[in-house]
Amino acid sequence: MAGREREDMRTRTLLAQACAKIMAEEGVRDFKVAKRKAAQRMGMTLHVLMPSNQEIQNALVEYQRLFLSDVHDELLVKLRQGAMDAMKYLKQFRPRLVGPVLEGTAVKGGDVQLHLFSDSIEDVQLFMMERDIPVKLSSRRYRSGGGDINVFPTFEFGAGDLNYEITVFPLSAEREAPKSPVDGKPMRRASLHELEDIFSDFGK
Repeated sequence: MAGREREDMRTRTLLAQACAKIMAEEGVRDFKVAKRKAAQRMGMTLHVLMPSNQEIQNALVEYQRLFLSDVHDELLVKLRQGAMDAMKYLKQFRPRLVGPVLEGTAVKGGDVQLHLFSDSIEDVQLFMMERDIPVKLSSRRYRSGGGDINVFPTFEFGAGDLNYEITVFPLSAEREAPKSPVDGKPMRRASLHELEDIFSDFGK
């Protein structure tokens, strides 16, 4: 049994590393897509040996550190600067940065993900229209702390060569972050002030 467990662990590790390489090199942002591609390339089927999202994220951090250090650092600086610019622009909606750009695992072509807070989606939409920002209206599903799945409106748009995905939450949701798709814990959110501190430390 011990030998089988070691083999299973080795398989999970190899799959996590394959997923990390796919995400880092090909700009894949969805864990499920990365898992499917990795399994296909390794001649495996999706089954219980598939690594968790957290295992893949850990492997992605390691891959970026080992193989893409300088390029990845430049990408993070660019994306975080873009996030700060957008947050200043959208300050009336109390923006928070979330996701890979905040966590430091962003890949080329990835979105800058922001959470805004307003009880009126129309206010956000009007803000965009008055400033001639062409947006695509979509939605994103998040799991609450209590386990319920809720759907929130999102605005997707480009600015320069960066892509943004902005999810609008009601004001009451500002203090209770949804669960992270990586580890199931409350999502980490950063205000503009917190991001400025992170950016300053990162640049040292």
